[in-house]
Amino acid sequence: MIYQRCRWCGTASFRRMLCPVCASSDLVAEHSDGEGVVVQSSVVNRYTGTARNESLVRFPEGFVFRCRVVGASPHLVWVGARVRPVAGSDPETGEAVFELCETHTSDDW
Repeated sequence: MIYQRCRWCGTASFRRMLCPVCASSDLVAEHSDGEGVVVQSSVVNRYTGTARNESLVRFPEGFVFRCRVVGASPHLVWVGARVRPVAGSDPETGEAVFELCETHTSDDW
């Protein structure tokens, strides 16, 4: 996964033309390992008849990105879950798709 880092202030961002902190256009492309942690998760039904998950994922490089998490029911994606890119998906085509690194099973229900 490719992201940008500002040469002036060092801020990491994803798919930006300008740095979100200092507004510099001097961004250099860097490679991320792609694994991140879910910081917000929601189930949405808009524009389709089926529910899907949309999550905000924080990456260790310092940027947050909205993506879709697959591999589990939309309501079972929890905050703090580790995610990785789905094999064969290309974030350059539009939508970034990730899957859970581990599945969370709850026997308490």
